[in-house]
Amino acid sequence: MEPIRCLIIGSGPAGYTAGIYAGRAGLKPVILEGLQPGGQLTTTTIVENFPGYPEGVDAFQMMGDLRQQAERFGAEVRSQMVTKADFSQRPYRVELDNGDIVACHTIIIATGASAKYLGLADETKYQGSGVSACATCDGFFYRKKTVAVVGGGDTACEEATYLAGLAEKVYLVVRKPFLRASEAMAQRVLSHEKIEVLFETNVTGLYGDGVVEGAHLVWRKGETDEKNYDLPIDGLFLAIGHKPNSDLFAEWIEVDAEGYIVTKDGTPVTALPGIFAAGDVADNRYRQAITAAASGCKAAIEANHYLKEQGL
Repeated sequence: MEPIRCLIIGSGPAGYTAGIYAGRAGLKPVILEGLQPGGQLTTTTIVENFPGYPEGVDAFQMMGDLRQQAERFGAEVRSQMVTKADFSQRPYRVELDNGDIVACHTIIIATGASAKYLGLADETKYQGSGVSACATCDGFFYRKKTVAVVGGGDTACEEATYLAGLAEKVYLVVRKPFLRASEAMAQRVLSHEKIEVLFETNVTGLYGDGVVEGAHLVWRKGETDEKNYDLPIDGLFLAIGHKPNSDLFAEWIEVDAEGYIVTKDGTPVTALPGIFAAGDVADNRYRQAITAAASGCKAAIEANHYLKEQGL
């Protein structure tokens, strides 16, 4: 079997951008789209913070544009996903969901990270219509409106603070009687005039005609003084963490305690020669389309350098 010079696993901004750069370098990259063509970005509706779209752009259209650009430069996009990886020898091998095994000289892992959700059916029902897992991405749509953020850690407090700069009112829904965030961050939230913290509270559902109009909440669930009530809101933001999609590769490459792939000194380079990680699967801080795209560019450049050094 003739090894693929550059295999890109994932089709979000990182994967497609890697395909553009690898294609322009003549690497004839193969992009595996996986279960979610276009990546997690397609769970939102309008993207307004990606350069080049002054009026905003439909997420599916933007990812379609990136795909077409990658294909224009010779990238082959396949509607397949990896089910098993073997990085014990070079060329590296991966098994696909159709049973094929392909050999690769370089691999760019761009499988992203999945936001953690509460597991409510309403989260799916109102996805993109009032439910979001990214305040930076979607907060702009809630200017002078009322929103709720679920979570009690630093991320949730950061999201609530960010949204408070846009929204009229922000509720922070915390299931515990305290905030897990750092002291400084917690005090910032507790003292903010636009933020109200609802301790010992859980979201049990959402309601609204086509879009979110409110949340069903329960206070002190299971206790004798349990109270159920409805809270009118325009949007619900989940800030209970992300899970990087790295399980398939964790046997072979280093990941941190949360599962994010470890790379060297801010580059996409992993400890395994010829294996690179781009986008949210290696980024637990920014998780933006533009930073993912930038890391995809870097990964393709590094892959090209590696292939030249190896005479491949």
